[in-house]
Amino acid sequence: MIDTPTFSTAAVAAPHRAAALSGRNVLALGGNAIEAMVAMAATIAVVYPHMNAIGGDAFWVVREPGGRVRAIEACGPAGALATPERYRTLGYDAIPFRGPEAALTVAGAVGGWALALDYAKSLGGRTPLSDLLSEAIRYAREGCPVSASELRTVPNEGPALWAAPGFAETFGFDGKPPKAGDVRRNPALADTLGQLAAAGLDDFYRGDVAREIAADLEAIYAPVTRADYEAFRAVAREPLQARVRAATLYNKAPPTQGLAALLILGIYERLGITGPESVRHHHGLIEATKRAFRIRDRVVTDFRELRHDPASFLTAERFEREAAAISMTRAAPFPLPPGDGDTVWMGAIDASGLAVSYIQSLYWEWGSGCVLPRTGIVMQNRGASFSLDPASVNPLRPGRRPFHTLNPALAAFDDGRVLSYGAMGGDGQPQFQAQLYTRYADLGEGLAQAVDAPRWLLGRTWGSSSTTLKVESRFDPGILEGLVRLGHDVEEVGQAYSDGLGHAGMLVKHPRDGRVEATHDPRSDGGAEGL
Repeated sequence: MIDTPTFSTAAVAAPHRAAALSGRNVLALGGNAIEAMVAMAATIAVVYPHMNAIGGDAFWVVREPGGRVRAIEACGPAGALATPERYRTLGYDAIPFRGPEAALTVAGAVGGWALALDYAKSLGGRTPLSDLLSEAIRYAREGCPVSASELRTVPNEGPALWAAPGFAETFGFDGKPPKAGDVRRNPALADTLGQLAAAGLDDFYRGDVAREIAADLEAIYAPVTRADYEAFRAVAREPLQARVRAATLYNKAPPTQGLAALLILGIYERLGITGPESVRHHHGLIEATKRAFRIRDRVVTDFRELRHDPASFLTAERFEREAAAISMTRAAPFPLPPGDGDTVWMGAIDASGLAVSYIQSLYWEWGSGCVLPRTGIVMQNRGASFSLDPASVNPLRPGRRPFHTLNPALAAFDDGRVLSYGAMGGDGQPQFQAQLYTRYADLGEGLAQAVDAPRWLLGRTWGSSSTTLKVESRFDPGILEGLVRLGHDVEEVGQAYSDGLGHAGMLVKHPRDGRVEATHDPRSDGGAEGL
């Protein structure tokens, strides 16, 4: 049994301790969970740059103490110059993952911070923006040791990443990858955050910072303009929800794959699997994942371009139909088209019960690799998920939002507990969420035990082109043997704790005494902090 850190009134969880401490400090000053999350989001963008940045996107799911749940969509659209004709003319059959042509969408995360802070004020939040960004500014200016996670990361398309404008100068040390003990500073990013603290977050899109971003993008011939930034605003959306056993689950609507996360758990419940962890438990989740991904790949696209109502797939009748198509004695065929992603998930719950599930990302590690010299911002490559085929579900078009693997999760139990949980990991995110949730809610494991437990991933992970069922080496051999007998193509990754199987976290608020249990992944560099 692994003990879960427990705090009297409030807590945060993040994949880097500096971010968790930033959030705790805001809570200690009287800030609420949303304000704490903005502080964490800013800090994590500095100290964990391989996983996220203010040049990326973000999504929020927030539950108020009274039970209302809201979601914030902070993902930028394709730029005005990002047309299929442009890429065809340049000789591309698909959008590249590195370099200026990969930096084709507006960075939405900061717009999400702005909308979230307006929301926080309506709930009584009064923490000055300068206080929320102060730790991030300090780390960017004074430096922070390169994290163990970054040192372990072997990037996809490494040569193209290092060739991207500004990457080697910003993230290298004398043109070489960092080593243990290296301290990275980013004074240009510190200045950018300082300007935002003084002028307000809107400056990122319609002020001096926006002007500098646009000038640098134009200099490297990226297909995003200042007008694209001026037009962008994050938006509030109703979250998707689904009932499973004694809880209501919430997740983010398209263009994210939150639909898949809810489908997996809804389908799994209808399989009627009970008892301790077993071959049936894992087989059921794996097969539910396959059914959910088939629906996801047909449905999820820009919110304005949906051909199907996502909520229509989250009914008891649909869960029953999908579960009935699953054989409990044989694995269904796989693979489906895989998706990568490097991301951070973080959570916060304050003393009032305000709960936040948050995810922020660049897509691939370090995104496009392009670092804008005037601002120190590394730009995401999320737009690489677009297709140049106009008949596809997610075709490239200026102003269109790309498909997102990001999906923050939250659950409200009928007994009053509120659970904020999630994970990074591209296609793995809904799979990891399902393993975390069922271990806690169905198998009765504690939060720390559920997060620590060995995981699997169906499909491709970083640095691997295979689409096997990847498992950590700590898995029960009897369960693995059973999965092989059912026809699963099992591949042990050779690590007890693999970064490729996600950095996850969970927090739960208990209604009777107000305490908060919180934990973050031993696979990451973070943990939980609280009051």
